[in-house]
Amino acid sequence: MEAPEEATATLPDDRELAAIEEAAVLLARLAGAEITNALERGVAVEYKSEGKGAAAPTDPVSEVDREVEDLLRHRVGREFPGHAIIGEEIEEHVPGEEDFVWVVDPLDGTTNFVNGFPLFTSAIGVLYRGIPVVGATWCSTSGVLRPGVYHARAGSNLFFDGMAVPPEDRNPGLRRRLSAAPGGAPGRTAQWDNRVTGSAALECAMVAAGIFTSARFGGLHIWDVAGGIVLTQAAERQVWEQPERGEWRPFMRFDPPSQVRDGRAPTIRDWSRPLLLGTGEAIETLLPKRQSVWQRAKQLVLPGTGNTPG
Repeated sequence: MEAPEEATATLPDDRELAAIEEAAVLLARLAGAEITNALERGVAVEYKSEGKGAAAPTDPVSEVDREVEDLLRHRVGREFPGHAIIGEEIEEHVPGEEDFVWVVDPLDGTTNFVNGFPLFTSAIGVLYRGIPVVGATWCSTSGVLRPGVYHARAGSNLFFDGMAVPPEDRNPGLRRRLSAAPGGAPGRTAQWDNRVTGSAALECAMVAAGIFTSARFGGLHIWDVAGGIVLTQAAERQVWEQPERGEWRPFMRFDPPSQVRDGRAPTIRDWSRPLLLGTGEAIETLLPKRQSVWQRAKQLVLPGTGNTPG
């Protein structure tokens, strides 16, 4: 079978990616500082939609979300004027002409944040022709019990504030692990207990750091996972997607959907697909049983991403 064009795309020089990663880490730290400072004052909250019936609304946006996105957009535009930007709070569709696209979620876990529950992130991903190549996620907590930035670039290892995060299991004798699952999912499987954090970007970082063995998402937005995919692959874990009307396959790149409701031309900002992240063993457990091992093994993978089946 001939490899599709996106699977063999030539990535930028590592020095260029390293410079972008350095900038992304600095911006993620800056976003984290803004979020932390906002905790000391009252925060104005609105909701993007109303709840049904007597139910309270579930999709808040705070002034901090908007302020941090404005800050990130300004800094990226100043330092990388030829790069495009996709953010959660400003609905601006990228035409697809730029090679580099920054994807930012200024505050993931807003419901947690406005309620004082200390699990939230600011996530940055950078795409090259749709392929995630840089990730930097500031987390309010981490595997070393302090805030900081998990970061990586394509072909590199995973780092936390500049310190390498080893891919091997830190507790080899551990027999029951943790996994991130959507709200309302059953509490456990034969191999792990499920946890729900309220932040997809945090759950991606926890998979990369080896705290969660896996995470599954039913169809989030590109800003929720763009940076986390890079972190996960850098940690030698796998990322799988389920395309429109298709079988599960290793994730390669972000592509626009075939159509959107309002009739305009789709862009990658419209991307939303089910994803699985985790160790090879966890992915094997989560993939539908009707999709055989042989079918999964035939899937083409992007070299250097850690997405080898098994």
